[in-house]
Amino acid sequence: MNKIVFVEDDPEVGALIAAYLGKHDMDVIVEPRGDRAEEVIAREKPELVLLDIMLPGKDGMTLCRDLRSQWNGPIVLLTSLDSDMNHILSLEMGANDYILKTTPPAVLLARLRLHLRQRTGVAAEPATPSLKQHKAISFGTLSIDPVNRQVMLAGEQVSLSTADFELLWELATHAGQIMDRDALLKNLRGVSYDGMDRSVDVAISRLRKKLLDSATEPYRIKTVRNKGYLFAPHAWDN
Repeated sequence: MNKIVFVEDDPEVGALIAAYLGKHDMDVIVEPRGDRAEEVIAREKPELVLLDIMLPGKDGMTLCRDLRSQWNGPIVLLTSLDSDMNHILSLEMGANDYILKTTPPAVLLARLRLHLRQRTGVAAEPATPSLKQHKAISFGTLSIDPVNRQVMLAGEQVSLSTADFELLWELATHAGQIMDRDALLKNLRGVSYDGMDRSVDVAISRLRKKLLDSATEPYRIKTVRNKGYLFAPHAWDN
């Protein structure tokens, strides 16, 4: 049975969704306050976190961002806010999905099961041991240490989440080669690119920002139109 922490301040919504998911082999723990959620997640160690956006104490967007820096499991926002901007922002904050509360329960269940399967696929073949087989690599002022999972740029340490570090390592170890989305998704999450998943694009955008690459004309992690992304090995000299 999969364990889910659902952060939702409406007791009726929390109870209804917990009851429905509970009929389908999911143990749902409902926490009504955003400022208590991290403590509950650390204690319960769920396979997936489901977040409302409008929460007392700490909103769901902020909670998603704070969780992503320390927790690598799937985070799904479940909200009544039908907004493209919120959808985009949630992905930038590290969410895996953005689902409206008007979504039929069966569809919600299917999407949660998808994220749980993807997590199982990643867990079955963890990236960390393979990273530890390698020595640190450097490109100009950029240094990537896979043993200590540390990234330095121009003498300054760059703070990356586990997912961001693994994406950077995948790109850097294929420096000068075009990596398409399908290859990146298969290597990092064990699933194929379906033409709709934008998580790689969002992660690349987040990685560029942290590595001081240009958002409008990236030259360190380049976009190759209709093909994928290319880590430029000679773009880190200054």
